[in-house]
Amino acid sequence: MSTTTTMVKVGEINRKWYIIDAAGQSLGRVAAKAAAILRGKHKVDFTPNADCGDHVIIINCGKAVLTGKKLDQKFEIWHTGWIGHLKKVSYRELMEKKPEHAMFIAVEGMLPNNHIGRASMKRLRVYAGAEHKNQAQKPELYTL
Repeated sequence: MSTTTTMVKVGEINRKWYIIDAAGQSLGRVAAKAAAILRGKHKVDFTPNADCGDHVIIINCGKAVLTGKKLDQKFEIWHTGWIGHLKKVSYRELMEKKPEHAMFIAVEGMLPNNHIGRASMKRLRVYAGAEHKNQAQKPELYTL
């Protein structure tokens, strides 16, 4: 009995559109599920060296929850490139002002740091509210 492994080619990839509703869900769990869909790990013909993931729309990012004391103890830290310009914003302030950015960097941190991860991030759309502008793609609701 011979078993064969299917390796998906670029022309054989069928991309679907999924909506994930983050209202009342944990930010990290939503981001982990979105990263797996963007990568294509939910498919039977997943190939690690090919970009075979789907498109993901995350809505209601403003209603996502952070458990424990993460709102006050967790920070987004970045450097501007100028001397002494290390910036630091708490997640409480980040979730009030730009909740879609908090979801974006959470998903980005769960993808590989190579060309496949960068190409996967181009298929992610995040929205703070319930409205999105991708109705024409007929996305289907993905339940966690």
